Amino acid sequence: MRLENKVAIVTGGGSGIGQAIAILFAKEGAKVVVAGRRLEALQSTVTEIEKSGGEALAVTADVSSFSSVHNLIQKTLEKFGKIDILVNNAGIYLPGDAVSTTEEDWDKVLAIDAKGTFLCSKAALPSMLKQGKGKIVNIASIAGWVGFEGSTAYCAAKGAVVNLTREMALDYGPKNININAIAPGIIETDMTQGFLQDENAKKSFLAKTPMGRIGKPLDIAYAALYLASDESDFVAGEILVVDGGWTAR
Repeated sequence: MRLENKVAIVTGGGSGIGQAIAILFAKEGAKVVVAGRRLEALQSTVTEIEKSGGEALAVTADVSSFSSVHNLIQKTLEKFGKIDILVNNAGIYLPGDAVSTTEEDWDKVLAIDAKGTFLCSKAALPSMLKQGKGKIVNIASIAGWVGFEGSTAYCAAKGAVVNLTREMALDYGPKNININAIAPGIIETDMTQGFLQDENAKKSFLAKTPMGRIGKPLDIAYAALYLASDESDFVAGEILVVDGGWTAR
């Protein structure tokens, strides 16, 4: 198994991409801490992991609050004694262009998507530094790589995640901590459900995707597995685009 004896934290692990990552990591031997705001959803992920003989822990956490993130790290260390992998997946999307986006919506998206990535990394890094090895995988988006109409706050937040990944890779690569990101395209999740129920929007997405289909959470989970495993020990500061070819145009 590719993650045997590893301990992983996955934020936003109650559904969608985070849930797929948590379940796959557990199948590959990791002990998984599933974090997020909704305990019921987190417990659902834990139940799926335990059904397959894996070990997992649900911890409620608000990634935009350092005290909450600190509690997440402490509970992980109390339960499993170390942190090998952190997947910063928690995120929200609120639509709006620069005029229609409210200050409140801007702050909310940046707080969770960008600040949350920073705070979770800040809190987990001391444990990784102490053991001399670690993997951080940030879930960005192709919206942080190219522009998406009507997505001002989301594009700004995911763009911040992209360059934060590169910066942290420079700081911590010399200390044997690999920090990389994944930039998903359009993936079937709760976040994209509203778009995908609109047939015209769905046709537009498919027309821009050479692979001819909408992505699945497992497509992203397999990419995260590679970046979290020892197979990626010489990969740092990379933004792995998983978008069915969208940005190849």
